[in-house]
Amino acid sequence: MATKTKAKSSATVAERLDALSNLQQIDSEIDRLLTIRGELPLEVEDLEDEIQGLEKRVNKLTEELNDIEKEISDRKNEQKDAQAAIMSYKEKQNNVRNNREFESLEKEIEYQELEIQLHEKKSKEAKARLENKKEVLDEAKERLNVRQGDLDKKKSELDEIVAETEKDEEKLRKKSEKAKKKLDDHLQNAYERLRTSAKNGLAVVPVDRDSCGGCFNRIPPQRQLDIVQKKKIIICEHCGRILVPAENFED
Repeated sequence: MATKTKAKSSATVAERLDALSNLQQIDSEIDRLLTIRGELPLEVEDLEDEIQGLEKRVNKLTEELNDIEKEISDRKNEQKDAQAAIMSYKEKQNNVRNNREFESLEKEIEYQELEIQLHEKKSKEAKARLENKKEVLDEAKERLNVRQGDLDKKKSELDEIVAETEKDEEKLRKKSEKAKKKLDDHLQNAYERLRTSAKNGLAVVPVDRDSCGGCFNRIPPQRQLDIVQKKKIIICEHCGRILVPAENFED
């Protein structure tokens, strides 16, 4: 391990600049392949999140629907119990011994009749809520089906693109890892930091028409000469990118 580290540090500036140029070209090709996929991965992720939310909504609405149906069923049973109680009280009225007992049973009958009316009212309200909830549930299910169809389509498109590019991407990533091994840790970290901060992922750029290939600001003649000689690593004073001769990016 120490030998490898020593070998990296003993590489000339020119060799390190060539290694950086090579690495940048490989990584730029990987970026190009990822660009082909466009926004599809993000669209797929957004659709998956939306579908997950819709599924939770459908489940919640279904539970609420079941609760309302249970309420209606319970109230129906309560009505039956009240009707049975009324019949029982009326039978008892036939065997009362005095008016006081008759009137007491009459009050019980009136109370049960009021209970029946209350359950009927609450049942009607619950049925109205049930119908409304069914409409909302149907709309949610319909949207879920539509978005699931959209997801399937987007996934299919993405799978096709990935299938076309994954072999090339895998080869390039292996090349990238191999190219990184030619750089010392300090240079690797600087390169990765520049790539992350640059919108186009360019950490190493050529001098093109006397200007920086990254930010296009003009480079003084003496600095251009230093870049061509490759005796030291030159950084663009405007964008911070590593500058190399144009020939480093020529096929």
